[in-house]
Amino acid sequence: MCQTHQSNVISVSHAKANFERTTIERRALRPHDILIDIQFSGICHSDIHSAFDEWGGGIFPMVPGHEITGVVAAVGDDVTKFQIGDRVGVGCFVDSCGTCEYCQNGDEQYCTKGVVQTYNSRDYDGEPTYGGYSQKIVVTERFVVSIPEQLPLDAASPLLCAGITTYSPLKHWKAGPGKKVAIVGMGGLGHVAIQFARALGAEVTVLSRSLNKKEEALSFGAKDYFATSDPETFQTLAGQYDLILNTVSANINVD
Repeated sequence: MCQTHQSNVISVSHAKANFERTTIERRALRPHDILIDIQFSGICHSDIHSAFDEWGGGIFPMVPGHEITGVVAAVGDDVTKFQIGDRVGVGCFVDSCGTCEYCQNGDEQYCTKGVVQTYNSRDYDGEPTYGGYSQKIVVTERFVVSIPEQLPLDAASPLLCAGITTYSPLKHWKAGPGKKVAIVGMGGLGHVAIQFARALGAEVTVLSRSLNKKEEALSFGAKDYFATSDPETFQTLAGQYDLILNTVSANINVD
């Protein structure tokens, strides 16, 4: 399969530029590659940081987007996990060496060769990567996940970043029955964390600045809700939790 794939995209030409429509060429399929027709791509705040080059090192023109869901349109000759028509997703990474100790342990983010990010990165051939604000994307099958039929693709899209950001630590620290979990903040990450922790069987408390979101938090499965603006909160709750998941970006006193 030597044919490249044209894709209409939304890109930024330089830091803080307006988004504009343009066309790029996606690479021809390698043996383990999958061509995906993108249906949805979530907007992560890191997309904004990157498009504004607030972290430095931006590669422009840039096509953001790493919360990608879509449908498989073509597969390479050696692909075994997917077939045309499958509903799939792509998250923050699109490649790694696959052979170092970290890749072998499923910790590709620590790849000694350097993990290839979905956008604002460079593939191993030196070409820049372009993300999900696009009609199509080509990704090696190891970095593609299946989306269950019962989960709508638009709802699945944010789970590829915001979702895994909260699910991963909850699983790593064994949130589950008999565990008391506190979620700090109830924004884009926090509201997902509440639902994951509850689904895992943990008893969930939300800590937020005010009581404005209390009813919503309880509807998501939280058992308790406290305002961090009340200094009594920290005395009342000291030492009660097996796990505290902090989802806010503020420079707070975690002690």
